[in-house]
Amino acid sequence: MKPAVVLLHSSMSSKSQWSALKAQLGDAYRCIAVDLLGYGASPFPATADAAGDYTHTLAHEVDAVIAATASELEPGEAFHLIGHSFGGACALHMARRMPQRVLSLALFEPVAFHLLPAQHPAKAEIVNVVERIRASAADHDATRIFIDYWNRAGAFDDAPRSAQEKMVAQIAKVRLDFQALLGEQATLSDLSMLTMPSLVMAGERSPASTRLLVEQLGAALPNATSVQTRGGHMGPITHGDAVNPAIVNFVSGAEATLS
Repeated sequence: MKPAVVLLHSSMSSKSQWSALKAQLGDAYRCIAVDLLGYGASPFPATADAAGDYTHTLAHEVDAVIAATASELEPGEAFHLIGHSFGGACALHMARRMPQRVLSLALFEPVAFHLLPAQHPAKAEIVNVVERIRASAADHDATRIFIDYWNRAGAFDDAPRSAQEKMVAQIAKVRLDFQALLGEQATLSDLSMLTMPSLVMAGERSPASTRLLVEQLGAALPNATSVQTRGGHMGPITHGDAVNPAIVNFVSGAEATLS
C-alpha cells in the first residue's frame, strides 16, 4: 500500500490549497487533504450551549480530522503529516496525541502562539491583533485586520469585492481559531516527545510572531530541520514553487529512511 500523507490547511482556506503539492507528490503517495471545521465542505463547529458556554479547542479540530481520515486510513496506520498556519498548529496537537503514528511532520509557520514566551514582543504583537479583531464592531473591519496582518497593509481593500465577501463570511471561524490557539496548554518542552523527522518552514517576509515560532520549534523538536523560503506567511499558496519542492524532498527523504 502507498504511504499516506495527511494535509491540513490554513485559516480562511480549504483542502484545495494543497492541489499543486498533491500533484507534485504524485502517485507515490495517498494524499488525504482535510477541510478543517468551518472551512470548505466541513461544518461549522458546535455553537454555544444553552448556558452560553462553548470553548473551541485544537482537540475539537483534531477530533474532526481523525474522523475525516478514518475511512481512508487503516486502523492504526502511520502517515506523514503536513500543516500550514492554523493547520500546522492542529498538526502539532495531532502529533502529540498519536506520536507513534506520525512518520514525519512538515510545518509551514504553524500559528502555535501558546508556545511563545508570555512577555516576548512577538507574543504581544499577535495578542494585540487578536484583541483588535475581537473589539471590531463590524466583521468587515475584523477581516481587514486579519488579512492585512498576514499579508500587507491594504491587502484586504485591494482584493476584489467577491473575495472580500468570502473572507468576511469566514471571520467568525477565525475568531474560534484564535480561541483554540491561545487556549492550548502545551509548552515547548512538551514537544520533546516528537522524535519523528520534522521540517519547519518560514517565509522571509513573515510577521515576527511566526518567524520566532519557527525558530523555537526548530530548536525544541528533537529531529527538526529549519528552512526559510521566499514569500511570507501564505507561502504555500503564493510561493508554492519554492515551498512545495522542499516538502516533497523532505517527505521522500523521511520515507526512504523507513524502507
